[in-house]
Amino acid sequence: MTAPWDDWDHITKLDPDKSLADGDTFADVCATGTDALEIGGTLDMTQDKMQRVIDACAEYDVPLYQEPSNPAVVVESDALDGYLVPTVLNTRDVAWIAGLHKEWIRMADVDWSETHTEGYIILNPEASVAEYADADCDQTPEDVAAYAELAEKMLGQQIIYIECSGTFGDPKTVKMAQEALDEATLFYGGGIRDYESANTMAAHADIVVVGDLVHDEGVEAVRETVEGAKDAKKARAESA
Repeated sequence: MTAPWDDWDHITKLDPDKSLADGDTFADVCATGTDALEIGGTLDMTQDKMQRVIDACAEYDVPLYQEPSNPAVVVESDALDGYLVPTVLNTRDVAWIAGLHKEWIRMADVDWSETHTEGYIILNPEASVAEYADADCDQTPEDVAAYAELAEKMLGQQIIYIECSGTFGDPKTVKMAQEALDEATLFYGGGIRDYESANTMAAHADIVVVGDLVHDEGVEAVRETVEGAKDAKKARAESA
C-alpha cells in the first residue's frame, strides 16, 4: 500500500502563530517546490489560528496536512488532505504517547483513512517542543536507532520523525536511524537553513522538514532547501 508521502522529499511546516517573512505570501510558499505543507506549532495554538492558515493555503495545489499539538486545536476542513499526529517516543509523560490521543478519539469521530501518526524523537533540550512534551533528549545515536526500530516494529508507525528543532542535528544519528528501518519513512527537522544542510540530511532522511526558515528567511531560502533535498534523493537513487 502506498502512502501519500512516498514521493515527497521536502515538507514546509507553517506555524500559525508566526508571520511569513516580509513581502512573502502563502502563494509564494506554495510555489517553492515543497512537496507538502504541514500546519502546526507548539505554543499558543488555537483553532482559529490553524483555520486561518489552512484557509489561506487551501486554493493552491500542494498537499495540506494539519499537525495538531493537542485535541483542542484540531480543525475539520475539506481543504485538508489529512492529519499527521505526533506521538513522542522519548517523552517522560505518557500523555504524549497515548493520553492526548485517547482524548481526541473520545471527543471526535476520527477519519482513520486520513490520519497518520508520527513517532517523534526530540533531541534538542533547548527547544520549546522538548519542554512542552517533557522529552528526555539525552539520547545516543544507538538510542535513537532503537527508538526508530521500536516505533516501526512494535508500534507499527509509518513515520519516524527526528526533531532537532532550532539546531542542526548529527547526520550520523540520522543515518543510524535510517539503517534501523525497513519500510517506515524517516522525517528530519531542525536547522535546515540552506542547500547544503538540506542536502546533507536528505542523504539519510527520506524527507526533510523546514519550519522557522520560512518565517525568518523567506521563500527563496526555502527554495534552496527544496533543491538540496531533491538533489540528495536523486543521488541516493543513482547509488542504490
